[in-house]
Amino acid sequence: MSVKFTILGSGSSGNCAYVETTETRILVDAGFSPLQIRKRLASISRTPENLSAILITHEHSDHISGLLGLADKFHIPVYCNRGTQDGTVWALQSRWAKKPVPEGVTVTNHLKSRLDWRLFDTGGGFEIGDVAIETFSIPHDAQDPVGYLLRTAAGTIGFATDLGHVTKLVLDRIRAANVLVLESNHDVKMLQECPRRSWSLKQRILGRHGHLSNETAAETAAQIMSAGLRQLYLAHLSRECNKAELAHRVMSQCLQNIGATHVRMQIAAQDIPCATLEF
Repeated sequence: MSVKFTILGSGSSGNCAYVETTETRILVDAGFSPLQIRKRLASISRTPENLSAILITHEHSDHISGLLGLADKFHIPVYCNRGTQDGTVWALQSRWAKKPVPEGVTVTNHLKSRLDWRLFDTGGGFEIGDVAIETFSIPHDAQDPVGYLLRTAAGTIGFATDLGHVTKLVLDRIRAANVLVLESNHDVKMLQECPRRSWSLKQRILGRHGHLSNETAAETAAQIMSAGLRQLYLAHLSRECNKAELAHRVMSQCLQNIGATHVRMQIAAQDIPCATLEF
């Protein structure tokens, strides 16, 4: 069995990743416009028409911007928990405001009935084709944000982004990953000195339900390191409060210190897809 994995883009302005197995084609989040997602899929010779599912981690705009346009047009099942469904529907209402809604039906109920929602309980698991998916709670300022483990016959892909701190539960779950997408959002000094961020926003980002710094990402990698981890992606880098070279330097030093020479590391970019990983 062969798995193809591509981060189509990751950062403060949009997040989306593509996973393909023999039977299944999945997007994890849809945080770019439908047109942009189509273009990025086309760059790896793929199309949204063939998607099996979209998994949503949480309802913030940089994770759901293209959801309505893709899922509604191509009848793609949307997997999330009920809290994320509620938050997503609320966030998408304004985009549907000028479209026709059946008489006597609210926009909220219309969106809930129009899309093919497949709801799960956080902590539970389910299967899509030949991919077994496990979910776990992460600490972020959203309704009920989750991380994912996608288990395939060739290996396991873990997603842990948009979390303010790393809980024991998160550590236990992502330790199983052979390929891990881990948040490395900001450099603390750059964030503290950023003139375009308000004090309250800085506090939110630095808080326990905000985002991981480069240093915390490195500490996390050290705690979950195993011989089974083969590929590490640093994701969700802030445009204004981080630099790829900073994130890379901090994680590289960590991997060197713990002797993790077997791990390949890559920075996920906002503007262009990463090279497709095949395993």
